[in-house]
Amino acid sequence: MSQKSAIALWLALAVLLAAGGSGCAWPLNTFSAPFVHIPAPVPVSPLWQKQQEDKFWERERYARVPIMGPITAGGPPVALDPPTPDEVIRALEKARPMQGGVPLLHEVQRNNVRMIIEPIADYVDPPRVYPLIGPAQLHHAHYKCTIHFSETTRVGWPLPYTTVDEDASEVIYIDHNHFHMVGNVEPAAVGG
Repeated sequence: MSQKSAIALWLALAVLLAAGGSGCAWPLNTFSAPFVHIPAPVPVSPLWQKQQEDKFWERERYARVPIMGPITAGGPPVALDPPTPDEVIRALEKARPMQGGVPLLHEVQRNNVRMIIEPIADYVDPPRVYPLIGPAQLHHAHYKCTIHFSETTRVGWPLPYTTVDEDASEVIYIDHNHFHMVGNVEPAAVGG
């Protein structure tokens, strides 16, 4: 084999490896196979899916602070709605988790859930300028949520037994904060 043909062979091999390794040319891309480019469903654990759904639900419903219109003169500022039962149960789950049990080995259930939601405080801070919002007042609403329930714990191994706590209770404090705009909230008309 001549010197020129050996160089040409090595050069062609280098080009083939570079093109094949880039992922752009399928026939040359032998180590990733053609099925990589075909969309296929990937199985996801139900636990991961539930975690992502819960994260989205809480961000959409409870993690944002709304910006309301200005407080009207002559009347007391009224807070937004009190905490929903869903919000109270989610807060209880963070404080006292029961999800993630193993069926037939260790399970925890809450039954006969009763909630008492009482407002503790409702006040408005003086106006100030907040970045990205402008002049606004922060309205605080604090709630005390008492949850009464019966908790059943079932253990299946090594010795099966069941315990029932009929008078379980938990107190959760939930804060609802939102902003009220201050001053002229209508944009000024720019004339020219």
